[in-house]
Amino acid sequence: MKTLIPEKLLEVLKHEGVVAIAMLDDNGIHMVNTWNSYLKVTTGGKIIGPAGGMRTTEAIVRKNNKIVMTLGSREVQGFHSKGTGFLIHGTLAFISEGDEYNELKQRFPWARAMFEIQPDTITQTL
Repeated sequence: MKTLIPEKLLEVLKHEGVVAIAMLDDNGIHMVNTWNSYLKVTTGGKIIGPAGGMRTTEAIVRKNNKIVMTLGSREVQGFHSKGTGFLIHGTLAFISEGDEYNELKQRFPWARAMFEIQPDTITQTL
């Protein structure tokens, strides 16, 4: 079942902020970062972004594609004050062909691949 992307999360993506993506491998927790401005939500409700490096991440995803991601912005109204964030659980895949990848590659010529996150749950945390 497709998880709906909250409007507040779309608003967060209009402002810069750091994104953290975490997963488990045999050595414990592995984490990578990217930027809000690099992410795009597809019409199908997936979150995509460019992968320049992320080779260790890609190797881990071949064994375990479950991820936890956080992102936020101080500029967007939260529950009680300015600033909000989201916690996303889902699965991650790397893609290096197709229309979405080709479009992303035009925006980010340095991208060797595209990561695609299928959210299972999205929770506003602030």
